Amino acid sequence: MAALQASSVLVSSSSSSSSSSGRPSKRTIAASIQVPKPSKLSLADHRSAATAKELVKELSTRNGYAFTEPLQMDVAQKDRVLEPRLSPTTSFETIAKLYAILEAVEERVEMHDNIGEQRDNWNKLLLNSVNMMTLAATTMAAMAATSPAPSLRLCSALLFTATTGMSLVMSKIQPSQLAEEQRNASRLLKQLRGEIKSMLALQSPTESDVKEMMEKVLALDGAYPLPLLGAMIEKFPAKFEPAAWWPRVSNNRHHSQGRKTVKNMKQNGWSKDLEMEMRAIVQVLKSKDKQDYLRLGNLALKLNKTLAVSAPLLAGIAMASSAFGGSMATTVAAIAGAMAAIVNSFEHGGQVGMVVEMYRNCAGFFVLMEETIKATLEESDYSKRENGEMFEMKVAMKLGRSLSQLRGLARKSMASCIEGTEADEFGSKLF
Repeated sequence: MAALQASSVLVSSSSSSSSSSGRPSKRTIAASIQVPKPSKLSLADHRSAATAKELVKELSTRNGYAFTEPLQMDVAQKDRVLEPRLSPTTSFETIAKLYAILEAVEERVEMHDNIGEQRDNWNKLLLNSVNMMTLAATTMAAMAATSPAPSLRLCSALLFTATTGMSLVMSKIQPSQLAEEQRNASRLLKQLRGEIKSMLALQSPTESDVKEMMEKVLALDGAYPLPLLGAMIEKFPAKFEPAAWWPRVSNNRHHSQGRKTVKNMKQNGWSKDLEMEMRAIVQVLKSKDKQDYLRLGNLALKLNKTLAVSAPLLAGIAMASSAFGGSMATTVAAIAGAMAAIVNSFEHGGQVGMVVEMYRNCAGFFVLMEETIKATLEESDYSKRENGEMFEMKVAMKLGRSLSQLRGLARKSMASCIEGTEADEFGSKLF
């Protein structure tokens, strides 16, 4: 527009000058109009770019997880190439296998959560039912002792019979312990899920990582089975043993992580002082924490065995006494029924089976810590270990301590070993 206005001004000025002079003259007027060229829009380019962006978004958010490696768009003037950049040791098949394992872990978490809630409901419903039946039968037996009535004795005998059978079933399966097993399985599977997600996000997984994750999932399946018949964990073993939910500790995981965390040090963050510190921590966990939970677990197991036998036995005595008849017999039935209700409430209301499983799981945690630290220290090649500073931080976090507290604990443990005394402090501050 500015060019057009300038041209019109030039034309008007030239015409007025020629008319004022009155002489014919030939003039050449050159006007240039500069118009910006319209940009060439290609709908195909925009469509392909939009399609590529949608594909990247779909792959990045598929199944709700972040994609392993960011998809890099190599945008040229004509061609657009959607190509993921992967490590030389990683393939799409390896990533696909890890995603398949991750989906299986998610499904198992849901199953264990649902079954754990169901078995917790079993404990509550069965406990309430057994106690109501026991108290009703006890009341009938007490009434029959004061005013003999065959119908009362018969009803109390039937109720005591049903109570005895249900008490035997509850003592055998221990619903509170079953619910705690499923809660532990769900927690450990969620921990494994986070480990797989971290591996996909921060590392370049290999086939050995896939194999290790599969072994961990199968080990958890064996440690915490879902079915009751045939595969249920023995509730009253001859000897209390820690839980074991992991496969044989190997250094494959430390190998893969060590390559990712190597710093500019020849020993990958490890030193002789750090190795001595880890050995001192192992000594504390082995002599204090694990032994304490084994001792408590044995006590809880013995108490649970006594209660599991006493409740059905007392209910059976009440059943026989009520069926036998007579004033003295019905009195014994009433007393035995009341005692059976008390024992049953203490056993299942107090969830003694859950306490046994909790101690078993805590002892297993310290065994796993001990095996993991020992397996790491036995690896002679520092480059194949996990970075020493990272490993020390993980141990401190698992024990609920800061790094300074962990080092202080190690110094106390080494001092007690030199003096020939036992350490007076537990390793874990979490439990």
